[in-house]
Amino acid sequence: MTVDHPARPDLAALTGVRSGKESYYRAYVRSDERTQRAVRAMDSISRALVRTVEGPRGLLEEVVRAASAHLEAEWTLLAVADAHLPGARPRFLAIGADGEVADDDSTLPPFVRRELGAVRAGHAVRSSEDDRWVRVPMMLEGRRIGSLVALHGLPVEPEPGDLSVLRVLANQAAVSLHTSEQYHAGLALHRRAQRLYDEAQAQRRDLEARTAELRHAEQRLLVAHQRELVDTERHRIARELHDSVTQFVLSAGMAVEVARGDAELMGAEGVLAQLTTAKALTGEAVDQLRRAIYALHRPHSETVATLPELMHELTDHHRHHLAVAVRVEGDVQELPADADHELARAVGEALFNIVNHAEATRAVVRVRYRRDQLLVTVADDGRGDPVALARMLRLERGASADGRHRGLVNIEARVAELGGTLAFRRARIGGVRVELRVPLPLTPARPSRPAVISGLVRPAAAHREEPS
Repeated sequence: MTVDHPARPDLAALTGVRSGKESYYRAYVRSDERTQRAVRAMDSISRALVRTVEGPRGLLEEVVRAASAHLEAEWTLLAVADAHLPGARPRFLAIGADGEVADDDSTLPPFVRRELGAVRAGHAVRSSEDDRWVRVPMMLEGRRIGSLVALHGLPVEPEPGDLSVLRVLANQAAVSLHTSEQYHAGLALHRRAQRLYDEAQAQRRDLEARTAELRHAEQRLLVAHQRELVDTERHRIARELHDSVTQFVLSAGMAVEVARGDAELMGAEGVLAQLTTAKALTGEAVDQLRRAIYALHRPHSETVATLPELMHELTDHHRHHLAVAVRVEGDVQELPADADHELARAVGEALFNIVNHAEATRAVVRVRYRRDQLLVTVADDGRGDPVALARMLRLERGASADGRHRGLVNIEARVAELGGTLAFRRARIGGVRVELRVPLPLTPARPSRPAVISGLVRPAAAHREEPS
């Protein structure tokens, strides 16, 4: 029986070291050193990958340090060609035997600057006769974008395994630089988009301001047009009063004076007293007509546009009969011109009633702008009774044969056309307080002519009402 002896183990197959000598120890030591360098290089690669979150510079520094340590290099250089990745930073890094990383080519020795110039120019051959220079390309999407160059200090030429380690390091650096360039390009686009957004916001604010100015100008033009129509009608009424009514009153006064003379001759004392009273009343009527004609001929101020301004102008006509104060609370909101004038006419009617019926000495007109409501009140210190006024309003709502005694109904009608309400309260100063409440934004009961750009600008927020 033949017994096969086991084959002798192949030491070269186990260690990867071949030699013609009987002893493998020296070759084994060199192989172990290369293995240890490869392990250290892999550890450096892992450290470089971890530093990716710090940005490209940290990773590139780790790459040149790992390559320098792996090749025991005197100088190690990592650079990008000028024709590739124009936005990548840094463009090169170099490290000497002292371990200091440099990114300024003026601090490099001349022979290292020559290598740097060759890489920047995109040359694929060495720029020096020193055969210790090792150059590994940085590849990105099949293109050579730069090189990892080292002046190695190994006792023997680097083996293919060493070059593989350098290629891994160089390609990782290429990917990091490309990612950095894309990030900075995206950052630049973001800044540009933010700048365009800011410009658009500024244009929007400017457009809102111009829209508000245009709306205000339109409102002024509408007020001016309405005022021109009103002034024309005022002049016509003044002429009619001067040419007809005043003449009739003067004629009546003259007739009363003639009758008074006759009564005095006849000795009719009772008739004489009545005629004297009639003459005084006729003189007062003529005086009032003249003041009315003067007021009608007097032009309106061109600056009157808002409700408070109309209130001030309106109260000036009653100051010779009544001490009137105007108080405004909250932020003034622009209303359609017809709404301002309707409220002003309603307040004028209330002041007329105070002068002629309340026996008051002073009155207070308040205009309060709230967030959702406009409140206008007219208070006096007269002898009026709010309950009696409410009862009179109910009676006036019925038909009137001669058209007189309908002042309260006229006030209510003007406010109702704006969607508001009328109420009577006891005033703190002793008399009656007439309250006109109009909802905001204005929703009139009857449609008014829309503005050209109405609705583009929201009214300003009103302040909270202060206690009166």
